[in-house]
Amino acid sequence: MDPQGGIMSSSCASAITLFTVTAVVFVGCADSSGIANMAVAGGNYYPNAITGEGIPNPNPNRIGSWASLPEGREWGSTAGMDTDPTNGHVWGYERCGAGSAGGPGVNCDNNPVDPIFKFDRNTGEVLANFGVGVFVTPHGIYVDDDGTVWATDFAGNAEGTKGHQVHKFSPDGELLMSLGTAGQPGNDPAHLNQPNDVIVAPDGSIFVADGHSGQNMTTAQQMAEGRAEGLTGRIVKYSVDGEYLMEWGEIGTEHGQFRTPHALEFDSQGRLWVADRGNHRIEIYDQQGNYLESRYLYGRISDIFITDDDMVYAIDSESSEARHINWRNGVRIGPVDQDWLVGFIPPWESESRPQNGVTGEGIAVDADGNVYVAEGPASLSDAGSAFTKYEIGGM
Repeated sequence: MDPQGGIMSSSCASAITLFTVTAVVFVGCADSSGIANMAVAGGNYYPNAITGEGIPNPNPNRIGSWASLPEGREWGSTAGMDTDPTNGHVWGYERCGAGSAGGPGVNCDNNPVDPIFKFDRNTGEVLANFGVGVFVTPHGIYVDDDGTVWATDFAGNAEGTKGHQVHKFSPDGELLMSLGTAGQPGNDPAHLNQPNDVIVAPDGSIFVADGHSGQNMTTAQQMAEGRAEGLTGRIVKYSVDGEYLMEWGEIGTEHGQFRTPHALEFDSQGRLWVADRGNHRIEIYDQQGNYLESRYLYGRISDIFITDDDMVYAIDSESSEARHINWRNGVRIGPVDQDWLVGFIPPWESESRPQNGVTGEGIAVDADGNVYVAEGPASLSDAGSAFTKYEIGGM
């Protein structure tokens, strides 16, 4: 029964979550107004998916300045993290000292230090680091089932010799493969244009989310002009050996179009989830690019992590008074099979975004349910370092 006495839709009535903490079971679904409706311990209440009000926080213990850097290094911003399937530790990167938005013009091309790090998930101690001389601005990171590390380099250098590529590394840092043409953006099979993220399917197929430019195009004319200029928003599929196979997508707002496909993730069914950040949604596809369905309650999504038991963790770092007004930044948590929420990890409070707060761009979750956040340019100064840990607690 809904609050007006009507009958709850069948999708709502059947949406009973497997997400249980301290014997409290959360039930809910989304209505047309964007509110996540839930029932707790037999009584109904109606939390707000936009602000996060009334939605429990399963990870209340925030550890700022988690992880360490080699002596003499200063934290730069980041946008990606992942957990290592082989040992449970956490991989991430920092942009070689390049910090908050509007900061100095430092990047990994003019500050030659290692950007890629493996951290002990308990202590934050550095276990491995590599990548010096390869990147300009790392963006997405993924660790496959063999412990191989993949990372995108979404910006090019002034000389046109680095960037706009995806790199594959062995666990000890040997460069094994690169996709795209170094320093040369493009939208044909041989090139990439600001690749955001990369992921590998169980059969070895490689998927790249390509195109960072579309998220601020707000009119049909702007999007048409962007497409005419060769800007892109697409998913590119490669074989296990890096051979181009297919692609889908362009800048736009329809299903099958994107305004900055910022992150990729697979669920247990092998469906590809795309964080379509500029369109404030998640798009779900099969591995041949066929559209399946969408999710709309997760905000302006910068990254997605799906656990082995099919819980979705999506982080919103971009909602602001100028873009996606009223939505609070933070981590929204829900089940794979329904568009509704069971948890919300709130953002840092910030004078720069008093209404929305600030939070990171990248997210990873370990086997115990602890959440790791990679702080981006908007949140780095408030967070104090590139990585924050949110320990599992109670709700």
